[in-house]
Amino acid sequence: MDAAMLDADRLLAQAREATDLDDLGEDTWREGLERFLAALQAEAALNEIGLQIASGETLLYLTNRLRLTDFHRRHPEIGRADVTPPIFIVGQGRTGTTILHDLLAQDPAHRVPLTWEVDRPLPPPETATYESDPRIDEVQAQLDMTELVIPGFKAMHPIGARHAQECVRITAADFRSMIFPTQYRVPSYARWLLEEADMAPAYRWHRRFLQVLQSRHRAERWVLKSPGHVWCLGELLAEYPNALLVQTHRDPLRIIASVASLRTTLRQLASDDPSTAADAAEFAEYLIDGLDRSVAVRESGVVPAARVVDVQFAAFMADPFATIGEIYGRLGLELTREAESRMRAFLAENPQDKHGRHRYAFADTGLDEPEWRARARRYQQHFDVPSEP
Repeated sequence: MDAAMLDADRLLAQAREATDLDDLGEDTWREGLERFLAALQAEAALNEIGLQIASGETLLYLTNRLRLTDFHRRHPEIGRADVTPPIFIVGQGRTGTTILHDLLAQDPAHRVPLTWEVDRPLPPPETATYESDPRIDEVQAQLDMTELVIPGFKAMHPIGARHAQECVRITAADFRSMIFPTQYRVPSYARWLLEEADMAPAYRWHRRFLQVLQSRHRAERWVLKSPGHVWCLGELLAEYPNALLVQTHRDPLRIIASVASLRTTLRQLASDDPSTAADAAEFAEYLIDGLDRSVAVRESGVVPAARVVDVQFAAFMADPFATIGEIYGRLGLELTREAESRMRAFLAENPQDKHGRHRYAFADTGLDEPEWRARARRYQQHFDVPSEP
């Protein structure tokens, strides 16, 4: 492996040369960048393709950060614009967050960050060309390669340039993001992120990113989502004190099994040494920790009960529109006929098994089921989450 491709100074020089810019803004990104790159070299077992992907994505995050920082400098008024109290979907992965996000995105009152604009945020999207921007096709062409090199990935996680994107892809430019432990085996970085890192700067950057995206294309409110939020709800609410939350819930052992399968498939591209059992053993610890943190923050009263809706995965999958109606009612929002019609059309065009069925089993993880059932007890009891077969 050519370790020089993951050298922080080299990547920074490449980003500055590509943009002819130097200012990366608040100096909060550096520690995460250096820890991430060190973990990639020491722990990720990258193959040549993985090395190219990791260095290329890191370069993209750095160039986007340079350009967004410069745009804020040249347009200081956008930094004074409010980010309308947003809705955050904060459930763990594999709990229905993606389809819920995509359905809520169909409401014309909602603004969601789409994949194409998160990958290529500048110039800011314009309302007049939001559906025809040439960056949509450019990003889609890149995403189409994913299914070619990782067959079956779309059956696990739908992707598309016009699909709603997760906040972890935004906070990645501050190098404080769960996207990195999801894509690569970087346990030392993950431990730093979850146990030591201050997430407040990541959410400050998140706000600045949204301010750029909304500067020329607005809606009544943002709808955002990421499993990464569940570990740091306190920091999220410190930055967005009026945010509305939707927390999705599912049997933690099913989450562990599904996430382990997804991560192993995803890592096959970047590493020649993926293992479902190894991935499960590593990530199960993180998952239970995140769920327990969500219990603690709810018990503390930091999350006002009137501003959060709990959604059970089984109920949502059985009747999505009953759940969506409950969300709108609880949060005091109007579900218009137009919005519901668009949601139903999207669901009809994107059925659960459109790209095949994601099959997985807890037995594949190699973990002891009684042990992990016991470790999940606090979360399941607090949120009344049933165990699944």
